[in-house]
Amino acid sequence: MTLAVPLLADEASRTSRPASLPHALAEPEAFGQELQALRLELESSLGEEDLAHARKIERWGRACSVLGYATAWLLPNPVSALLIAQGNTARWTMMAHHVTHRGYDKVPGIPAHYTGKRFATGWRRFLDWPDWIHPQAWRHEHNVLHHGHTGETADPDLVEMNTEWLRQSRMPLFAKYALVAFFACTWKLTYYAPNTFLEWRRFERKRAGGPDEAGTLPLITAFNPFSKEGRAFWWTCILPYAGLRFALLPALFAPLGPWAVFSVFANSVFAEVLANIQSFILIAPNHAGDDLYRFEGRSRSGAEFSVRQVVGSANYTTGGDVVDFLHGWLNYQIEHHLWPSLPMTRYRQAQPRVKALCEKHGVPYVQENVFRRVKRLVDIMVGRTSMRTWPAPTRP
Repeated sequence: MTLAVPLLADEASRTSRPASLPHALAEPEAFGQELQALRLELESSLGEEDLAHARKIERWGRACSVLGYATAWLLPNPVSALLIAQGNTARWTMMAHHVTHRGYDKVPGIPAHYTGKRFATGWRRFLDWPDWIHPQAWRHEHNVLHHGHTGETADPDLVEMNTEWLRQSRMPLFAKYALVAFFACTWKLTYYAPNTFLEWRRFERKRAGGPDEAGTLPLITAFNPFSKEGRAFWWTCILPYAGLRFALLPALFAPLGPWAVFSVFANSVFAEVLANIQSFILIAPNHAGDDLYRFEGRSRSGAEFSVRQVVGSANYTTGGDVVDFLHGWLNYQIEHHLWPSLPMTRYRQAQPRVKALCEKHGVPYVQENVFRRVKRLVDIMVGRTSMRTWPAPTRP
């Protein structure tokens, strides 16, 4: 069995990948078997150090939040806002992302609130992961749909498909860039929260035998307080988080005076914008770029599915805990998509070995500075470049 990794000559000239890179995967089963062996090896050694590391990263994120609010009452300032934003991002991209994927479920002696089933449920939502995004909605839209259909038309997070209206628009290029900047500053509220919520509602309706319209509705529907979906979205997502972040937390500083309350409120708003920009930079480019693939139809085998996770994802610069923390631990996206249910530290261990396996089997492995990936992302969004398609059209 031969599985080709399609790459046309004119496509190769438009990417940073070496032209001499092998373009065919002659033994996909062997590639899949070696990946499986590596996964079993990584899982066999899970232990207390994985939980200890997760707790350390959680402390780092909470420390950022504490320091941010401890200084936010003094005056509106970028340092406090940035610290609050970093704490916000850490709870999403590192803790919620990996824990809800059941990344720590197999660690011996794991506390219940670090398991995928219990994390951020009930009242712990406001302790573990307070955000616009509802944790259950995230579990379904991201863990099930995105990871199960990465890069396919069924992937709700396929950037090229979601921005087709912008790509095809005749508006001036500067206006397109302005829209991208707006979405980057607001995308947790304007995209992720309503998208995950509507997909979750659609799933719940189907499971209950009801109508299947929720997930096909435009995102703006979620913001209409006069519709059933809109009211549910406001009560489930918008009001709880807005009440906590922009009302309750600033009110706690009332004993220090009106200026303190205003300063905390202003820094909270500024931090929200920064958290949006930061998470946009870290998350959105992971599966977008003219050197990555999108796919038509489902994988024909487990081996092809593994190849798709590699050629449809991009890594950023990798390193120690500080580098990885600043990247939201999303700099190991290839390894994460191969094995979503591993603890954070295991991706760092796996990365050089996965890269070596890809080189051995001729599977393109994309790794690039995060800001270069943002440039590729924006080019896709505004229509200057396009994703590669799998399978690529053949020339006569």
